[in-house]
Amino acid sequence: MPPSDAPRPPKLSAMILGQIRPAITLLVVLTTITGVLYPVGMTLAAKALFPRQSAGSLLIGDDGAVRGSLLIGQPFTGPGWFHGRPSASGTTPYDPTSSGGSNFGPTSAAFTTLVAERAEALRRDESTGSATIPVDLVTASASGLDPHISPRAALLQVRRVAAARGLADEQVQRLVAARIEPAFLGILGRPRVNVLVLNLALESLDSGGAMPKLSEEGLRPPP
Repeated sequence: MPPSDAPRPPKLSAMILGQIRPAITLLVVLTTITGVLYPVGMTLAAKALFPRQSAGSLLIGDDGAVRGSLLIGQPFTGPGWFHGRPSASGTTPYDPTSSGGSNFGPTSAAFTTLVAERAEALRRDESTGSATIPVDLVTASASGLDPHISPRAALLQVRRVAAARGLADEQVQRLVAARIEPAFLGILGRPRVNVLVLNLALESLDSGGAMPKLSEEGLRPPP
């Protein structure tokens, strides 16, 4: 028999409690840090440092109505508008709740057929004949939400848009040229044109009004 003064083994309940207490403490601490303090801190920092971007980079008209976001494309149809890239986001083009690509590979027969059909439709609508079609007008982006097209893709549509609106080609060309965004820092990415911004400028050109401006808070146009 063990001596009477030998230490008794801890009870099972005490052992369990000794394991649960630090586990719960760690859970509460990490939840507070990663689930409360970090998100709140990042949100406040984003609003302070990047007020427009953190609010969604919204374009808001003089009437206070949200016209869209600089980050998400919109489907434009009809001859009087500049058209963006094809979108493979679900059943609705540029649906931000169903972002994604077609997942077709370059050797897919369905993909090559789809691209050929889009190119043929563009040659017909833009009256380009056998001219080379910009690749961004016949292929969707990986997200299906890309709001930009290349300057060449925008200029390809000038003749159609100008004819539909009764404007001179040169006038619409200047509109496009004024809204070409350069590569970031001059080296990252390529020059591009935001289709929504371009179409809003086109709309204001028709009405003689001022184009909706980006607010610093992303909520209302500055005075």
